[in-house]
Amino acid sequence: MTQIPKGADVAVPTQALQVAVAWRTGPGVPDVDVSALLLDAGGRVRGDADLVFYNHGEHPSGAVRHLGRSAPGAPGSAAADWLWLDLARVEPGVERVVIAASADGGPFGRLPSLDIRVVDLEGGEAAWFAIEDATTETAFVFGEFHRRQGGWRFRAVGQGHASGLAGLATYFGIVVESPPPPIPGPGYVPPAPAGYGRPAPAGQGFPPYGPAPGYEVPAGHPGTADPFATDFRPSVHQGRGKETVRCDPALPPGWALLEIESYHSISTTIESCDEHGRAEDYLLTAYEDDVRARTVAPVPHGRPLVLRVEADTPWTLRVLPLTHARRFDSHIEGTAHDLVIYDGPPGVLDFLHHGASHFTVHRHTPPREPEYDAEDRDLLVNEIGEVRVSARVPGPGLLRISGDGPWKCAVRR
Repeated sequence: MTQIPKGADVAVPTQALQVAVAWRTGPGVPDVDVSALLLDAGGRVRGDADLVFYNHGEHPSGAVRHLGRSAPGAPGSAAADWLWLDLARVEPGVERVVIAASADGGPFGRLPSLDIRVVDLEGGEAAWFAIEDATTETAFVFGEFHRRQGGWRFRAVGQGHASGLAGLATYFGIVVESPPPPIPGPGYVPPAPAGYGRPAPAGQGFPPYGPAPGYEVPAGHPGTADPFATDFRPSVHQGRGKETVRCDPALPPGWALLEIESYHSISTTIESCDEHGRAEDYLLTAYEDDVRARTVAPVPHGRPLVLRVEADTPWTLRVLPLTHARRFDSHIEGTAHDLVIYDGPPGVLDFLHHGASHFTVHRHTPPREPEYDAEDRDLLVNEIGEVRVSARVPGPGLLRISGDGPWKCAVRR
């Protein structure tokens, strides 16, 4: 669609959307951290949980998530910080969802090609608003989603502030605490300012800075195609108890990101099935009361992906492209079960896990023999309880992390 001007108000579909605050990298260009604030009818948050940003990555309702940054490293390349927003799941007490951002290392006036785009899961644009009047601001309200006659609309706001994220959050009713320090230790590499990722291949229908977030296989990496760039339409499956999920036969061979939610269940499991529908391999085993977890499933050649899902209570399973996975090069944090992309060179991964049960890290990479193997998998970590452990990593790959508490990972090279 065409660019909308400041103050414009357009209807958006009540469905899952991706929101990107985008800019171009370069010398002296600040870093940008996007955030979402869920506001009541009085224009205030109802509590600290109503601020979603890099240090609080998901709203309890599941309606808003911080997806992370996609940014090539070359100066002048496009970068973006992404949010995932499901308007159908926004709680009735929330009237507006404000999309804001803070700048670190300089004001917004030093960010070239600054804009906000709202796209659906297929990459179709619902709204696009370019910021052309930023100057000395360190916090910016880009736009807001608001209810109107049973639906939702997006308004292009474009209002800057000099207070940074903390001041902006305070204005809407909360105080933001400082983020926790990284894992200490010799050789720690602090997070790079612009994130990591690559533009999507041409013709995939995404904005010019790529899907949220993308990936490019480094030179010399095994495999002839980009294993993390496979694109397909996401799907949602719901059930209760033990059920078999037969995924879309059109899913391309490779990997699919599985995201599951269940509440007040004794256990939640996902298993892959063989060509006869028999359970074959555990992809996720979680014993937490409330589960919001991610894992990965190899999509087989020549037949649909079939999964066995079990929980004592109702569950929701989403089958997503790997472009929805979080990605990192130097430092990342999470809770319990997650699937992340390590996008760096060989090094040592330092893990810190705060929990009482098993903590495991599996690394998945493209097969050395694509004609015979679905993937290569290595067990990097297998520990119990609250641990600090290190593991060598030979290069990029998928990391399937499983624990029962918060964890951190930092990279030494």
